[in-house]
Amino acid sequence: MGKAIFYHAGCPVCVSAEQDILHLIPGNQVEVIHLGTDKSKITDAANAGIKSVPALVMPNGNVLHINFGASIEDLK
Repeated sequence: MGKAIFYHAGCPVCVSAEQDILHLIPGNQVEVIHLGTDKSKITDAANAGIKSVPALVMPNGNVLHINFGASIEDLK
C-alpha cells in the first residue's frame, strides 16, 4: 500500500489539520506537501482531484477535503 499525501498551504487551518493528520497516521505512511512553498506540486494536487486545501489523498486515490483553507485555483 502506498503513502497518503497531505496537501496544505500553510494557513492556520492547514497547519492545525496537518498536526491532526500526523497524530492519526504514522509519519512514514503520509507525505506532507506544503503548496505555499512547493508550487511545483500544485498541478499534481489538481490532477489528483484537490479542489481546496487542506486535503488528504488516500493511497487508493480518494480525496478527503478537510475544512476549507484555500482554493487550489487561488494557489496557482
